[in-house]
Amino acid sequence: MNNTYINSMRPPICYICGKRFEPSEKVDIIYFKKQDSDIEWEKRMKRERKVEHPPYAEWFCAEHFEAANKLKHLPLHEALKLLKPLGK
Repeated sequence: MNNTYINSMRPPICYICGKRFEPSEKVDIIYFKKQDSDIEWEKRMKRERKVEHPPYAEWFCAEHFEAANKLKHLPLHEALKLLKPLGK
């Protein structure tokens, strides 16, 4: 059996402002509340031996991290609706 994982992670770009990060900049990913579909996605990734950007996670710059982090108890789609007005 092939032990190779396929990696398809999204580069760190702030979801709110679209800022691309330099390697030296502080950038964080926030994992929001998982839904049943997210749990199924994780099972599929494990079964298919893939590593992809989780559907319940997004990148945020230092400016937007705190606001997004306060909403991590929500599913991603709900949090993003509340964060959208912060965008430029």
